[in-house]
Amino acid sequence: MSDRIAHAGLRGKVMTADEAAQFINHGDALGISGFTGAGYPKALPTALANRGKELHAKGEEFAVDIYTGASTAPDCDGVMAEADIIRYRMPYQGDPALRKSINAGKAKYQDIHLSHSALYIEQGFLPIDAAIVEVTRITEDGHLIPSSSVGNNVEWMDNADKIIIEVNSWQSEELEGMHDIYRIQHLPNRTPVPINAPGDRIGTPYIDINLDKVVAVVETNAPDRNSPFKPLDETSKAIAGHFLDFLEGEVRAGRLAYDQYIMQSGVGNVPNAVMAGLLDSKFENIKAYTEVIQDGMIDLIDAGKMTVASATSFSLSPEAAERMNNEAARYRKNIILRPQQISNHPEVVRRVGLIATNGMIEADIYGNVNSTHINGSRMMNGIGGSGDFTRNAFVSSFISPSLAKDGAISTIVPFASHIDHTEHDAMVIITERGFADLRGLAPRDRVAKMISVAHPEYQPLLEEYYERALKTAPGMSTPHDLRTAFDFHVNMIEKGSMKG
Repeated sequence: MSDRIAHAGLRGKVMTADEAAQFINHGDALGISGFTGAGYPKALPTALANRGKELHAKGEEFAVDIYTGASTAPDCDGVMAEADIIRYRMPYQGDPALRKSINAGKAKYQDIHLSHSALYIEQGFLPIDAAIVEVTRITEDGHLIPSSSVGNNVEWMDNADKIIIEVNSWQSEELEGMHDIYRIQHLPNRTPVPINAPGDRIGTPYIDINLDKVVAVVETNAPDRNSPFKPLDETSKAIAGHFLDFLEGEVRAGRLAYDQYIMQSGVGNVPNAVMAGLLDSKFENIKAYTEVIQDGMIDLIDAGKMTVASATSFSLSPEAAERMNNEAARYRKNIILRPQQISNHPEVVRRVGLIATNGMIEADIYGNVNSTHINGSRMMNGIGGSGDFTRNAFVSSFISPSLAKDGAISTIVPFASHIDHTEHDAMVIITERGFADLRGLAPRDRVAKMISVAHPEYQPLLEEYYERALKTAPGMSTPHDLRTAFDFHVNMIEKGSMKG
């Protein structure tokens, strides 16, 4: 038995994943750990999937509701979706098998702002029966040392009737001390979150739980879903360059200083390109108050450019994950992992004054942004934390290449086919063509700027649409020609290209 389970009582509850899976019943609502492929349970999902297959083969029902922090991995969401045991899922996902199930109408999916998801359980909007949570160690006192993410783990375990703990010896024990666990008070007795700067610590380095709820402890030794990032291409570098140009403009305007940049960044290759650009920039003493720490932030810390990175999770390449596992003690002074209710808390986001940068599927000529749905109907991943940060940021920005699918798709469209972030929230839109600064502009004044960041192949089509809208719209505040507003999307569905 692993020496990572120091509590005598919990050592007596060690069992296999298959044995632990017997505590889960058909129809149960499960709160599981995991956020952007980090810190998710490695054994129970497969055990539950196998149990589901066995029961289905006998003609018996077995399906569960799954709540997480955010996305997990193929060996978590994926195996359960393939076994057809996910009945309902929230608040965010990114697995191809689960996405297929959602878009086929099998699994029901509620896409929720990540800072709101724990509230659904705490206030009884949704039930929870069991929590399945990965940790890196259990102390002699029964305190849980989280692994590579915190997510909603605290709230799941506080509210579940049963708790199953996975102790993963692959995760570095030196992560201990990196976490900052703080519980938000229940309504109506809630008080302000006492964070004034990204580096503030306000809680404990462990999670304390009701040990009587623990029904099983399972030992594992498996890595997170550490996916490699693609090499930086010219488009990503161009987007990063325009973002840095925007930051330089903010410095010249006196709204930002080279040593006062507080960042929030979404996940992916383009945000990583932005951080690579910051390595050679004039910006120093960079701080992050964000939800995910990825490779680019680790590189900025190593270069001495970033002093604090506060988040709820890692999302690292295999190389960066190995570096973190080997040197976690060195990074503890720079990195804080918090519950996602805190990392994404609108109150704190507004107070610290960060610049938010997130990806998008498309934006329309007035600055409405679609982060979630292809052609208005097909779910991609979800809104994630982009809404938490966008509406409350000092400056909100969205970044994307101007084209997708080898030019068949324009990311700048006449009318967004689904709107997650309205024109009231999106301030800056950036593509490889440049940046559209929409601050202070009435809707019609935004159009030329938005068309300027579209690809030249689509600019004439967008201009034609706008001219038509000016002639046919029943009002001139935000002119639209509703007869042709979605022609780009209809062309894509029917002809395979938005150009028709």
